[in-house]
Amino acid sequence: MNTFEKIYEVVRKIPYGKVATYGQIATLAGNSRLSQIVGYALHVNPDPENIPCFRVVNRFGKVSPAFAFGGMNVQIEMLKSEGVEFIDKDTVNLEKHRWTEGL
Repeated sequence: MNTFEKIYEVVRKIPYGKVATYGQIATLAGNSRLSQIVGYALHVNPDPENIPCFRVVNRFGKVSPAFAFGGMNVQIEMLKSEGVEFIDKDTVNLEKHRWTEGL
C-alpha cells in the first residue's frame, strides 16, 4: 500500500460529525512528518464519495481556503450539515468535534 492509499484508508474512518487534523492523519498513516503530503493526497482525492476529505482541518481547526471540491464555503457547509460547530467563520470547535482516534 502506498502513502496516499494509507492516508485515504485513515480518512475513510473519520466518523460523521467529527474532524481530524492533517497531522493526526499523517501520524495514523504511519509518519507524523507527512502533514503536507496529506494535503496533497486530499487535493487529488480519487473518490470523494467514500473518502470524506472535507472532514480534515488544520491543527487549529481551520478549514482549507483551497478546498478541492468548491472552496472553503463548500467545506464549511458540508461540515455544518453533519452538525459540526464553528467557533468563528472558518474554525471548527476542535474540543467538541475532534476525532480522538490515535490521540
